[in-house]
Amino acid sequence: MRFKRILLLTILCLLVAALAISYWQQQVDKPLAIASPTLITINEGATGHSALAQLQNANITVVDDFSARIWLKLVFRDQHIRAGTYELTPEMTLPLVFEKFASGREHQFSVSLIDGLTFSQWQTILNNHAHIDFDLSPDKLESLKTRWPWPPASGLQSLEGLFLADTYHFTAGTTASGLLARAMDAMKSQLNEQWQARQTGLPIETPYEALILASIIEKETAVPAERAQIAGVFVNRLRQNMRLQTDPTVIYGIGEQYDGNITRAHLRQKTAYNTYVIKGLPPTPIAMAGRPAIKAALQPVPTEALYFVARGDGSHQFSQTLEQHNEAVRKYQLNQ
Repeated sequence: MRFKRILLLTILCLLVAALAISYWQQQVDKPLAIASPTLITINEGATGHSALAQLQNANITVVDDFSARIWLKLVFRDQHIRAGTYELTPEMTLPLVFEKFASGREHQFSVSLIDGLTFSQWQTILNNHAHIDFDLSPDKLESLKTRWPWPPASGLQSLEGLFLADTYHFTAGTTASGLLARAMDAMKSQLNEQWQARQTGLPIETPYEALILASIIEKETAVPAERAQIAGVFVNRLRQNMRLQTDPTVIYGIGEQYDGNITRAHLRQKTAYNTYVIKGLPPTPIAMAGRPAIKAALQPVPTEALYFVARGDGSHQFSQTLEQHNEAVRKYQLNQ
């Protein structure tokens, strides 16, 4: 009789334990109480318990406190969580959340640094991004200049154009200078690759000059198919010692005084960038260039054209002679 009581008690205890374990498992396997992906930042020095409290205070988890703490003690145990910003999704459970915290797989933010914009405009984009540490002091900017490998490496006037336009991914708190260092490394790699594959006989002596030309091409057209043709026109003009006479260089030289309208006075204004006044290339790029514009500068389409004019729809009319060009100007610019 006593044996039966012990057996029944044992069975009862096992049943209770099984029910408790089942309840506990159901609790820790509950999905998060969020309707959409949510970011959470775990600070340096946080523990499993402090991270749990952070989840509970933000109403991200509905696992009861007792079950969660038991899971931390028995399962998570001596694992450490890593500081960072993480993305949590609705289907995740508490174990999956802490697995991510322990792995350090932080959320990747992105910033698009767009071709055709100036370095000043890029700085505004970086400064306005909530998850970028904007640290571009004068010393940081000077330090970036020292990373440039080609002439004019010494006495480099400007950082304009030295970074590859692209979308960059990063974790929260990444510095703007760190992102720009990556963008410059990407530009060095891309420019070196395309410089090695350049056409022979181009009137361009250094990769930096290629970058200057690429920046002008970038500003002259938004039609991808035209880039190499416009490059061909500029190459022809450089070979014949003709002025490039391109409006974007005039605008860049005017700077903040430009109000959206180029006047005849602007075309005559002597600046280091006004290619209606100076011969050859301006001293620095005038914008950030992407891969296609660099390729166009170094592999221009052979053409007899020396002129082009905007048609008004984003494309251009190309001409071989001044007479043809003047006719195109009358048709597309003066509506005659």
